Amino acid sequence: MRRVARFLVHNWPLKLAALVMAVLLYGGLVLSENAQSFEGRIPIEGANQSRTVVLLSNLGDIRLVRYYAPDNAGIRLDSNSFRATVDLASVDPKAGLVSVAVKVVAIDPRVQVLEYEPSRINVELDEVVTRSVPVRVDYGVPPAGLDVRQPIVATDSVAIAGPASVVRRVVAAEARLRIDPSGLDVDREVELVAVDQLGQPLGPLDLTPSAVRVRIAIFTNRDTKSLAVAPIINGLPAPGYEIASVSVDPPVVSVEGDADQLADLSRIDTVPVSVAGASGSVSIVTGLSLPTGVLALNTANVTVRITLRQVAATRTLAAGVVLAGARSDFVYSLSVDRVLVTLGGTTIDLDRIAGAAFTVSLDVTGLAPGSRATLVTVTLPAGVTLIAVSPQFVTVTAVASSSPTPGPSPG
Repeated sequence: MRRVARFLVHNWPLKLAALVMAVLLYGGLVLSENAQSFEGRIPIEGANQSRTVVLLSNLGDIRLVRYYAPDNAGIRLDSNSFRATVDLASVDPKAGLVSVAVKVVAIDPRVQVLEYEPSRINVELDEVVTRSVPVRVDYGVPPAGLDVRQPIVATDSVAIAGPASVVRRVVAAEARLRIDPSGLDVDREVELVAVDQLGQPLGPLDLTPSAVRVRIAIFTNRDTKSLAVAPIINGLPAPGYEIASVSVDPPVVSVEGDADQLADLSRIDTVPVSVAGASGSVSIVTGLSLPTGVLALNTANVTVRITLRQVAATRTLAAGVVLAGARSDFVYSLSVDRVLVTLGGTTIDLDRIAGAAFTVSLDVTGLAPGSRATLVTVTLPAGVTLIAVSPQFVTVTAVASSSPTPGPSPG
């Protein structure tokens, strides 16, 4: 018995592992004998892809899946019954093609996936980068007889984003269009295409903006004309200010265009200049608002100068009356306690006075007991002028405080 016991426990871990392996092999043999095959296209999906990389390679499909399912389960399988993925989290975008294991699982937990083809695929990632490239216009060979001028685009450059290996090959963002044989001017939004040195489109790339406005003047009967420049002013100055004068330099510009179009033009407006909220003079360089198909010959910009001034106005205020030089042993009484004062000046200065306690004074220095008509004195800040006072004189009655107040004179 001891020999038998020693035999059983001798190298028992190795014997246990052999037993487990035998069971697994038997189980695998049983499963393989009952395995079924699914032949179809199961798209391989990328999982855990960083936003800073882009997938360059086509992941392809799983073509064959061997699986086990209970005979009495009544399971019907198609391409949507399995999910195939590759983990992209550990793929180095600078390593080029990398072999990655594919994982296939069944959606139905009763189905056990045994093997599949392919079990590994080659994957290539690239870093996402952004750079700025110039915008250019390609309008091909224009029809004969047309005088086509240089294209004008709303922006000189755009930002492109995409795989570094593709972005580095881009030389320009191209706006492609064709000139109409009738000679119609071009003024429209045109989609942009990233191109390489040979003018071949490149992708996939994101362009910001993806389209640009292109203007091309096309002449069939060219003429020139000198036109006055009309400055266009928008907005209102700060309260209390108004526009005193507007000038533009140069006052006249020469333009070119088709003769019939120029015949209807009497002036060229500027791009609007704003004086909203301004309290001082404005001088700004601005462009010309040229009609489509009309070009400036000598200059594309003008200087607009706007001079502001404070608004002049008049205002009548009710002012309280105060005494100057009054004696402490006299009691004074007035024929009125308020006068009307009309002032002139800027609205800002007048508003400042109207918002304060405004008073006028009566000089009663040396006034003896009795009544006397006294001139109203108005003291004003700089910039404000006195226009009228009503009344100009106020009767002041002075009575010694120790004396009784005199009654009315007998009639």
